[in-house]
Amino acid sequence: MDIDGYNPVPMDLNAELSEAFKRPGFKVAYDALEEEYSAISAFLYARKAAGLTQEEIASRMGTTKSAISRLESSLGNGRMSPSLATLRRYAAAVGCRLELKLLPR
Repeated sequence: MDIDGYNPVPMDLNAELSEAFKRPGFKVAYDALEEEYSAISAFLYARKAAGLTQEEIASRMGTTKSAISRLESSLGNGRMSPSLATLRRYAAAVGCRLELKLLPR
């Protein structure tokens, strides 16, 4: 423990998930979030592949870093529904083209 009182607790994510999957209903809830996690992963991957920060994306889109942060986090939490125009602008800012598909289940 250092002088600031910081004492990190180690966490084994795989072990935590393994335990969580044993709880009733967890797998159903986890699987229901697949589309959200896929969306946020695609956007974050595109930004990182372009080598850009949220601040740089914001500048290219004519908005603020906090707006980009909210946009990226909203893709994974379902609380905010960005417009297709906003998603297209984000895609263009990272050098991509937005493509929306409907796939049979």
